[in-house]
Amino acid sequence: MFKARGWIGLGLLSAFALPAMAQSFRVQCPTNTITHPSNLHDNNSEPAYTGPTTLASTNTATPADGYLAPSANVNGAIKCQQISGGDGYATMGDGTQTYLFSFGPLSGITDIAMGKPGTEFPSVFNVPFPVSTSNYLVPGDPATTIGATTVPLSSSQLGTLASYNYNGAVGLAPDVANSVNVLNISETGTTVTVVGYTPLDLNLRATVGPVPGSQVVISGGTDLPAGYKGTFTVTAINVPNPFFPPNYAFNYTAPTSGLAAVNESSTITASFPKAIDGHVDPRQIMDVGVMNGNIPAPLMAIDEDDEFFLTLTNVGMIMRPDLFEQHTVHFHGYPNASAFYDGVPDASVAINIGASFTYYYLAPDAGTYFWHCHITPPEHLQMGMVGQLYVRPRQDRVAVGASLYTSRATQDGDLRTACVSATDILCSNPLPAGGATLNTVTRATTGRYAYNDGDGSTFYDVDYPIQIHGFDPNFHFVGMTFNPEGFADMKDKYFLLNGRSYPDTVSPGPLQTQSADGVNHFSQPLPTIINIPAGQRALLRISDLDVSEYQTLASLGIPMQVIGYNAKLLRDQAGNNLYYTTNSITLAGGESLDVILDTCALRATPADPSSACTTPMATGTYYLYTPNLDHLSNDAENFGGLMTEVHVN
Repeated sequence: MFKARGWIGLGLLSAFALPAMAQSFRVQCPTNTITHPSNLHDNNSEPAYTGPTTLASTNTATPADGYLAPSANVNGAIKCQQISGGDGYATMGDGTQTYLFSFGPLSGITDIAMGKPGTEFPSVFNVPFPVSTSNYLVPGDPATTIGATTVPLSSSQLGTLASYNYNGAVGLAPDVANSVNVLNISETGTTVTVVGYTPLDLNLRATVGPVPGSQVVISGGTDLPAGYKGTFTVTAINVPNPFFPPNYAFNYTAPTSGLAAVNESSTITASFPKAIDGHVDPRQIMDVGVMNGNIPAPLMAIDEDDEFFLTLTNVGMIMRPDLFEQHTVHFHGYPNASAFYDGVPDASVAINIGASFTYYYLAPDAGTYFWHCHITPPEHLQMGMVGQLYVRPRQDRVAVGASLYTSRATQDGDLRTACVSATDILCSNPLPAGGATLNTVTRATTGRYAYNDGDGSTFYDVDYPIQIHGFDPNFHFVGMTFNPEGFADMKDKYFLLNGRSYPDTVSPGPLQTQSADGVNHFSQPLPTIINIPAGQRALLRISDLDVSEYQTLASLGIPMQVIGYNAKLLRDQAGNNLYYTTNSITLAGGESLDVILDTCALRATPADPSSACTTPMATGTYYLYTPNLDHLSNDAENFGGLMTEVHVN
């Protein structure tokens, strides 16, 4: 089997030896983009959906010479996440520790450990860990800091985990102060123009690049009049000047006027203080990222219209030092705007050990997707490099009491998501049949929707991501050694829901495993216990990421209503819902289903799933399990496998 190779020495050295702007480990989480300009919208919150974004040409004088950019009613926000690519361990239901090739969290580490997505707004992501002389992230964090030593965690440990509350980018640190030698400094009135010897777009340090409001320190020798000296606020950038292009110059306001100009100085400098700009401390990245692999890989969740910046940092295979494995992120079934970010190395890029790469995505239609490494996929998927991603619909952001049908019709004014079956034979989510008669169905006060259904039929109260997977223990053992794996002999013997076999599936909180570094890591953070208040509806986002098996799940006592398949609403082009009710579903590797469990036998308004429940089903424990009895096992043990509990409370 061919193994991708790289140069680990050069890769790791680059994280330390190169200048700050070229360092290998970096993250990106902008607060302002062309699609989401911060002057029109706070990108740290999701706006209500009232209609398509208004677009206008960036060239008002000659519109045809510009490009379209938002001018009002911006939808969506900016979300960011950082993950590590490396290895780790997980504990199977019979106690066996299994070696993984795996992804781990390098942002949202508390949220991930609490079973939530690690996808964060910029205001959360761009926050360094609060470091003091004795307060640094250490190997195994957050498991190490909260003292994770029991399985499952005690109530006090779970409380400590909840209060840990750090979800910023691991290792994020202020960049070094930056100085520019000044060619010319002059004053008009009290407005000072400073022209540097180099372009300022690499030196004005701010999250979104050079902007007015940056602080600058002007200093120099005897040739600099005292009135120029001090700390000032930049008032303008890209200033026309007689020496260089505009991006060499900026303005600030001096406290006095009448200062003499100074030209071709050898002592004057403009210094920009430390700022958060994606620079990281490699030690913190390695401390937390090494041996910190998760199964499933870190959960991701975004909203329609979001821009998503995902940074993959390759920290290396510590247990396989002979392998210089590259890693990528491939969003399976996800319509990327560019193959460059698709993660298939033939048309994209692969990330070497000691390097980071930031993928860019614009959120597509709502639904359940998944992601995985696309380097030697059969091997890396079997070894654990798979995770789940879901996209929440615009319908969640419609104002309470507003018509869902009208809102769905409004979305046809957005060219990206317009779906009119009369003109588009590929339309997969047309307006629901029933027309204006559906205007009485309005946005519920609570709860969410799985899709932009327009009729409220995908309403749910609680949701649970469920990833089906299988492990071949022999393949994993060989993967930890120096032998070639037997792909043709691959046979799963551990069957997992969210990385766990029953009864671990119903253990609350994260499961930890002591790895080869001697510390515990939260390697299996996502439980599969399903809690539904009586009379409410639960959305199960089920994806099968298995390499070698078909998998079946059956529900005892609670019918499953299948509403979506492979991130598409089940609806024909005439607008008729094709949902079906069943007691079992079967998936192949690479498929996903959206399933509703409704614990209400009769509602006040039967056509509206969000209406009050008049006849809730009996409370108690129900089961979600596989009827393939050989998949109810942990290797040679006759217990475990694909089974979890559904608690109706």
